Amino acid sequence: MKIIIVGCGKVGRALIEQLVAEGHDITIIDNNAQKVQDYAEMYDVMGVVGNGASYSVQMEAGIKTTDLIIAVTDSDELNLLCCTIAKQVGECDAIARVRTPDYSEEVAYLREKLGLTMIINPDLESAKESARVLYMPTALEINSFAHGQVELIKFKIPEGNILDEITVESVGKEITNNLLICAVQREGNIFIPSGKFILKAGDVVSFVASRNEAKFFLKEIGFDTKQVKDTMIVGGGKAAYYLAKQLISMNISVKIIEQDPIRCEELSVLLPKAIIINGDGTNEELLKEEGIQFCESFVPLTGIDEQNILLSLHAKSVSKAKVITKINRNTFSGIISSMDLGSVMYPKYITSEAIIAYVRAKNNSTSSNIATLYHMFDSKAEAIEFTVDRESEVTGKPLMELSIKKDLLITFINRNGKIIIPSGQDTIEVGDSVMIFTTHTGFNSIKDILR
Repeated sequence: MKIIIVGCGKVGRALIEQLVAEGHDITIIDNNAQKVQDYAEMYDVMGVVGNGASYSVQMEAGIKTTDLIIAVTDSDELNLLCCTIAKQVGECDAIARVRTPDYSEEVAYLREKLGLTMIINPDLESAKESARVLYMPTALEINSFAHGQVELIKFKIPEGNILDEITVESVGKEITNNLLICAVQREGNIFIPSGKFILKAGDVVSFVASRNEAKFFLKEIGFDTKQVKDTMIVGGGKAAYYLAKQLISMNISVKIIEQDPIRCEELSVLLPKAIIINGDGTNEELLKEEGIQFCESFVPLTGIDEQNILLSLHAKSVSKAKVITKINRNTFSGIISSMDLGSVMYPKYITSEAIIAYVRAKNNSTSSNIATLYHMFDSKAEAIEFTVDRESEVTGKPLMELSIKKDLLITFINRNGKIIIPSGQDTIEVGDSVMIFTTHTGFNSIKDILR
């Protein structure tokens, strides 16, 4: 596909990197000449310096023959204008990143009136993901599939846990058979385990199950599965607003510490049920006064990665709080994953995954479409949900008869709302949605599971 990306910020770069790797023809537009030059050379893409909402700049970038324009600048208005102009000039699809709450509440209207394919809000999506984790705080990460019926949950096996030194098949025999262990991360390596694989303390495990079954399993292995009662958030920006709104709707008490008095006043009007504290959330004494040592969860959202990391480490040292750390940069991921930062959120990846899922689905007109896509374990693995809309080589045959690629698991089949954790005798049928977990990349169709 021919794709124009307007905006070379963190999300823009994540998109360039992934879409180039998947073989698309990319042109980038940004006002920053140095960034355009650097990324054009780094990723071997076309670059145009200028205003992405300008007709002449879009023409120079080749809008007339473009399949898709993605606007991910820092300005919501500019993103919407870029897409509107592109729709008038070319016959392309258009995706805009929009973060302002006012626009986010009018997504359906804006999509219809402006003819946009997708409007995505990274802060809102991060808030939803964070809220899922605080609903089940023993998890490091929770991703949702099959319209929320199935969850992919990541957790770490603690010392002395009953999973230490038992095989994957023993989990099914001794605890529950209604889940599937998809992946194990050990010392930086990712394993898609067979039944004989031995789990060990310190392993980070991802498994797929229905929400009720996931809770049952975590409870059986000795984890606390109750949602948190309260949350302390440092920073009062858009991300804090979206998260607080989600948590208040779940009856979780929210306290926000924000330095700007004007923003504090705005938040107190927007979130009347939250406690808003005007002060420096990076001040150790203030945090102590506000009860950091007693809070059940702690989420630093300062907008500065280094501050978020230090605040998370501090919260870990003085409390038993469930910690969620938001990180915007994609550098030093190895060091970050080695630190005890609780659950780590990367908003730019949440944005890029939704867009890449759409691009792959658009690129594929065969037997299936991508409904959901998540990159896991620093993009070393992918979890993909396909909707199967016509017969193909994979439908109607028992899974044991299919020649499925190595390092790939079919984790569940959703048939008319019934979730099947598949055995070798199960089949994939037209109308099903199917999730796979794999260390391969670039799958466009369910047929890509075959060797």
